[in-house]
Amino acid sequence: MARALHKVQKKISKKRGSKPTALHENSRDARRLRQAGAREDKLARIMRLAKKSNQQYVYRVAWFQDAIAEQDSPLSDVEVQQMIEQFIGREDEELAEHKAAQRPGRPRSKAEDQILNRIEAEQKEHESGFWMPELRNKDSLEKLKDWGGQWAGLNTMTFVRAHRDADIKPSSFPPKGLS
Repeated sequence: MARALHKVQKKISKKRGSKPTALHENSRDARRLRQAGAREDKLARIMRLAKKSNQQYVYRVAWFQDAIAEQDSPLSDVEVQQMIEQFIGREDEELAEHKAAQRPGRPRSKAEDQILNRIEAEQKEHESGFWMPELRNKDSLEKLKDWGGQWAGLNTMTFVRAHRDADIKPSSFPPKGLS
């Protein structure tokens, strides 16, 4: 039995033929249309949420791609740690602008709160293992440079978890927990 909305509509219109009358509110066909419409809405909502949750990782990999654009040789562990610190501090200028625009005695702006929350979350992640593309070998650097900016293209790359104490371990894609 068809479950997609357009297929249900097609089957119902084919079954009804040339009868121009509307469906009865509680008929089987009306119920099938409602269920198919609700399913389409649910799937669209789930896809929107999945895309939103994946976007932060796409943005992160894109930042590292831009950061190593002119880099030809693999990075050392110390350089990887410095690059992570640069990533975490990428919004410092914007944060300073928000603080300068804030009047004394007033609460922080919503944008400033979001930036601070993001920085805090990234620092905590750095303590437990910062998920990022592998930058310590030539093959991974080439794959990162050739990446097209899409979530689907990330599965060909290798990823690592970099801890603040310079411990770097292989990780999986997509990131889950402390893999």
